[in-house]
Amino acid sequence: MFPWAQIDTVLLDMDGTLLDLHFDNYFWLSLVPDAISVQRNISRSEAQQLVQRAYLRVEGTLQWYCLDYWAQELQLDILALHLSITDKIRLRQDTVPFLLALQQAGKRRILLTNAHPHSLQLKLQHTHLDQYLDVVLSSHQLGVPKESPLFWQQVFARFQLQPARCLFVDDNENILLAAREAGIPHLLGIKNPDSKRPNTRFTHFPSISDYQLLTQRLAVSAP
Repeated sequence: MFPWAQIDTVLLDMDGTLLDLHFDNYFWLSLVPDAISVQRNISRSEAQQLVQRAYLRVEGTLQWYCLDYWAQELQLDILALHLSITDKIRLRQDTVPFLLALQQAGKRRILLTNAHPHSLQLKLQHTHLDQYLDVVLSSHQLGVPKESPLFWQQVFARFQLQPARCLFVDDNENILLAAREAGIPHLLGIKNPDSKRPNTRFTHFPSISDYQLLTQRLAVSAP
């Protein structure tokens, strides 16, 4: 699928790409509305509409991904709610073999996530995902989300990357579009980010539902 000899670095999203997105979808679409419903003594339907409007106001911005913002905006202990469902934090089954294959093939593995540092720390603690990565970076460290051109400029400079020699993998097509605009030619979508939901369809990029094919090709290309 990709010319591995021309790729030095693989940039990887976390939620939905290396981790099962079910945790996040359950948290933001079910647990938070339930908590709002109880807190404000309103129906679940009203609570869902309330949080949906709040989400749409900041979607695609750094605030959308900021736990501190949501704790203040919704008047909820967001971190405590996270801690209440840590059993739902799970690696995709194909993640570790893929990351090990990248290592064997001599590829640099950089995690680029919009996840808030508190959420990132919690997920790394429960999955030990960082053991299979060379670098872990939250967009909150740069002050802009992956949707922004400024994010990619800072990433390329910080890690001395040649965009043309990078592959970027993400489950969000809008973010893949931003990466393409930034100059990354090798892009891949993940069709099944949430194990409990149907596959999504990508319009502009190749996409997969299992890393096995890439893992096999990497084994062939390994030095």
